[in-house]
Amino acid sequence: MGNFQNILDRITAWGMSGLWKIVFAIIIWVVGKKIIKYVVKLIKRILEKGTLDAGVQNFATSFIKFGLYVVLLLMVIDELGIQTTSLITLFGSAALAIGMSLQGSLSNFAGGILILIFKPFTVGDYIIVGSNEGTVTSIELLYTRLNTVDNKVIMIPNGALSNSSVVNVGAENLRRLDIEVGISYSNDIKKAKELLRQVIDSKETVIKDKEIKVIVKSLDESCVTLETRTWLNSSDYWDTKFELLEEYKEILDRNNIEIPFNQLDVHIVNEK
Repeated sequence: MGNFQNILDRITAWGMSGLWKIVFAIIIWVVGKKIIKYVVKLIKRILEKGTLDAGVQNFATSFIKFGLYVVLLLMVIDELGIQTTSLITLFGSAALAIGMSLQGSLSNFAGGILILIFKPFTVGDYIIVGSNEGTVTSIELLYTRLNTVDNKVIMIPNGALSNSSVVNVGAENLRRLDIEVGISYSNDIKKAKELLRQVIDSKETVIKDKEIKVIVKSLDESCVTLETRTWLNSSDYWDTKFELLEEYKEILDRNNIEIPFNQLDVHIVNEK
C-alpha cells in the first residue's frame, strides 16, 4: 500500500505539473496573439504614413506577422517542455530541401520583392519587355500580369523581369510619336512635307506647344523617307497614331504623291 501511495503521489504531481504547463502555454498563446495583433496594426499604420507601395506594405506586414507567430509558437512549445533545438534543426532542414526544389519560384519571389521596393513600373504603366508589351494590370509576388492591346494576358515571371531591360512607356504623361512615310524620288519633297503638316495641325490630340517636326530622315534605295515627330498625351498615343497613318495616306493620294513599294523590274532582251 505504501508503494502504491508513493506511485499515486508521483502521478498526481506529474499531472499537476503538466496541467500547469498546459495552462501557462494557453495563456502565453492567447496573450501573444493579442500582442501580435496590436504590433501588426501599429506597423501597418507606420507603413501607411510612408511612401511605400501598397503591395510592399501588405507584403512587409504579412512577413512580420508570420515571423512573430513563429516566435510565439516556439515559446509555447518550450513552455510545454519540448526541446525546440531539435525542432529548429528539423525546420531548417525542411526549408533547405524545399528551397532547393523551388529555386525558380524563390527567384521569382525575390524578383517580386525588388519590383515592389524599387518600383521600375507601377500598375497602369505600359511596358515593353523583350518581345512582350502591354499595360501592367497587377504586380504579384511571383508573376507580373500584362494586358496587351488586343486584350491578351501575359504572365511574366518576376525573376526574369527583374533581370531584363524594361522600357516603361507609361512612366511619363507625354510621349513622342514618330511616323515614317516614304515618297518617290520624282515627287516634290517640300509639297509632301506641307501636306503632312496640314494633317498634323488638324489633329486636336497633338500638343501644339511642343515641337513638331516634318523632316527628311533618309534617302533610301527606292524612296525618300520623311518622318513626322509630334508630342501627345500617353493616353492618346495609339488612337492618334492609327488616325495619322490613315490620313497621311489619303492626303498623299489626293495630291498624287506616290508612296513607293518594293518591286522588281524585269527587262527582256531579244538577241538575234
